Amino acid sequence: MATVTPMMEQYLRIKADYEDAFLFFRLGDFYELFYDDAKKAAKELEITLTARGKGDAGIPMCGVPHHASELYISQLIEKGYKVAVCEQTEDPAQAKGVVRREVVQIITPGTVMEGRAVGEKENNYLLSITPFVGGEYGLAAADMTTGEILVTTIADFTDLLSEMTGFRPREVILPTSFSEKEKEELRNRLRVTLSFEDHTEPVPEGLPLVEGLSDGKIKATCFQLISYLKRTTKRSLDHLQAAQFYLPQEFMTMDVHSKRNLELVETLREKKKQGSLLWVLDQTGTAMGGRMLKQWIERPLLNAQTIEQRHELVGKLFDDFFARETLQEQLQGVYDLERLSGRVAFGNVNGRDLIQLKKSLEKVPAIFETVASLKSRYGKALMKDVGDCEDLRELLEASIEENCPISITDGGLIKEGYSEQLDEYRDAMKNGKAWIAALEKQEKEATGIRSLKVGFNKVFGYYIEVTKPNLPQLPEGRYERKQTLSNAERFITEELKEKETLILEAEEKSEKLEYELFMKIREQVKPFIRPLQQLANVISTFDVLQSFAEVAERNQYVKPDLQTAGDVVIRDARHPVVEKMIDEGIYISNDIVLNEDRELLLITGPNMAGKSTYMRQLALISIMAQVGCYIPASEAKLLVFDQIFTRIGAADDLAQGQSTFMVEMLETKHAVSKATRNSLILLDEIGRGTSTYDGMSLAQAIIEYIHDEIGAKTLFSTHYHELTTLEAALPRLKNVHVSAKEENGNVVFLHKVIDGAADRSYGIYVAELADLPKKLISRAKTILAKFEQDQSDMEDYKTKRAASGEEADLKKAEASFFPSKKNDEPEQLTLFEEEVIAAKKEVSSKTRDYEEKVLAELSSANLLHMSPIEAIQMLDKLQRKLKR
Repeated sequence: MATVTPMMEQYLRIKADYEDAFLFFRLGDFYELFYDDAKKAAKELEITLTARGKGDAGIPMCGVPHHASELYISQLIEKGYKVAVCEQTEDPAQAKGVVRREVVQIITPGTVMEGRAVGEKENNYLLSITPFVGGEYGLAAADMTTGEILVTTIADFTDLLSEMTGFRPREVILPTSFSEKEKEELRNRLRVTLSFEDHTEPVPEGLPLVEGLSDGKIKATCFQLISYLKRTTKRSLDHLQAAQFYLPQEFMTMDVHSKRNLELVETLREKKKQGSLLWVLDQTGTAMGGRMLKQWIERPLLNAQTIEQRHELVGKLFDDFFARETLQEQLQGVYDLERLSGRVAFGNVNGRDLIQLKKSLEKVPAIFETVASLKSRYGKALMKDVGDCEDLRELLEASIEENCPISITDGGLIKEGYSEQLDEYRDAMKNGKAWIAALEKQEKEATGIRSLKVGFNKVFGYYIEVTKPNLPQLPEGRYERKQTLSNAERFITEELKEKETLILEAEEKSEKLEYELFMKIREQVKPFIRPLQQLANVISTFDVLQSFAEVAERNQYVKPDLQTAGDVVIRDARHPVVEKMIDEGIYISNDIVLNEDRELLLITGPNMAGKSTYMRQLALISIMAQVGCYIPASEAKLLVFDQIFTRIGAADDLAQGQSTFMVEMLETKHAVSKATRNSLILLDEIGRGTSTYDGMSLAQAIIEYIHDEIGAKTLFSTHYHELTTLEAALPRLKNVHVSAKEENGNVVFLHKVIDGAADRSYGIYVAELADLPKKLISRAKTILAKFEQDQSDMEDYKTKRAASGEEADLKKAEASFFPSKKNDEPEQLTLFEEEVIAAKKEVSSKTRDYEEKVLAELSSANLLHMSPIEAIQMLDKLQRKLKR
């Protein structure tokens, strides 16, 4: 076995404590990785894998430069990995044996503070979950970049999953005892990094953060979070804000499927912002405003008073174009106050960050003045208890150089006049360098050597350089030889030595003093973290509301009239996203009316005519209204919906072993079991994933249940035209359809929703638009015509049969076809029974034997396991036999 060196012993000892992270082990100017870490990192980072040692004893090894490590760490974090940064904590020159090294920080997907892994307008939430006795869960959500902490309790695991999805976490902290089944479900559903922490006892750093919480259980969840952050970040957590308890019931509830189907913040297929509601509404000027807008969209309000306050300020900004434009210009100069505060507390803020902070604070008085000019009650209330941090601005104005470097150790950070001692050092450097310039001029004149120069390098310091051809011109003993080059000699004088000592000492002391001063200034900024966070929240609110006003004017939105009970009446409603994606002026608006006589709309009509769009636009309009935005309509009276449930579109969930139909049923079950009278339910094509009769039966039962048991405002679209007869049986159900016009064999979709039931679905025309082969389309039309004719013939036959009084003869015929049936048995309906009886009465006795063979074939067919197309094909085959 190969001998392990002392340094590798140190590596292995440290690595044993961080098995779930890549260990970036500092060796000189590089971070090195070894063994499995090296193999995996080389693959993930696409860097060269080498070896330490030779042959079979070689240890796999790869490394990244220290100065470029942030880039490589960000790449690993984006892929969901953790990185433990191990630094040299001892001066190598003073070390005896192996230099002491320690892990100074663990960077994880949920604790990363900067770099590509942190989106500008994206929160980066880290969630902490603790299970309680009785099936309840505690949830704490923290964004380390902003300091925000939100906490709540959730009744069951299904609701927990839905609530967690709203945060879009990168990492979730669990106790090690957490259920293995639920761990797996979290991985599959949320695609997150799972971390573990068992410490839920109070920690000093967490006590101020939980002062406002009364529930001991939720405090334990917070302490679990704080313990994990303390262990991993190994930094100050001063920027963390007091934990805010919220109830999910305070906001409109939407499960993960509804948020996905409605494409609130990203599109369903491509996972992009463009094409989502967020894309339409985002005209924010700041990163923190963009994050707040996203939070609002995912958590619409239920409190009508707060909604009205937002609408009031949006209205003021909408009406005053010049104030809105001024505010937009002022916001453009505001940097991310939330994350700058976090960087101050975390200890990684640099001079340029502080300049950004100063420039942002310079804009605050003007922003407040602009909002005050609007005379908005809500705007005035927001500014009431928030300061402009003028003292902090004055500190930064007096201390930090405007064009300072990124590095905080190379000088050039502190303004002249801030420190008398620093000014003395700088004066010494300046005067010393001026003296050296004068010395060069003096020596040139004294020696007559025009090429003579006074130079400097870090190894030899200052020197006088004379080329070898000019050496004979030097007076004997004028200089002291210092260094010989191939083409020149370098000299020194006693006076130059003294100036060199003075200048270099001043430079060294100046850089050291500047660093110390900067660190003190950073500490002076820390007490302003809380006021800065409050200020950031107010400015973010102004930013979001001006964004609402801007999109309202651009897109001709109107203020909705919100109420907690009553009717929904929207005139000329439009889908906010679709109308932005198509050419201007093409979108067809529609009225939406839901009242006590029509709480449930049964929507029929052609494919691609706009049924799903009509349903989605009601949900999106309701969400927009409840986040405080105006809506796309000419006028609107809306309810404050407590929940929105959608079942729109179909997809397998193969990861959970669920078919399309199972997903459909699970989502429907969630809606009918959770919805209240104040909810909005949108169900699209329920029942299409199973056989026709099964699907139709389920659809009707669901409609009846919602109508009779729930009473929620509901839009239900279907191709089962047979369901339109329910209008006569259910008093609060109304048939509506999306109209289409057929001319010369072509169909024009009018996209207009009108009362009444549709007469057909035009599915073949949609297939034609999809450019299926012409031969296939032609055959489909032939088959459809035949089925329609057969249906017409059957209706004629039924009419004639009723008029001729042949019921008794039919019963006798039925008895002859089904001799085993007893009189007291319930009647068994079959798909083709009446057609067979009609055919039997019309055939001659000569063909009876042949037809009975056909009937026997029909009788043996297992209809319940046939698809509709298979049943059609069998019917066509039997019919051809009967016509022979």
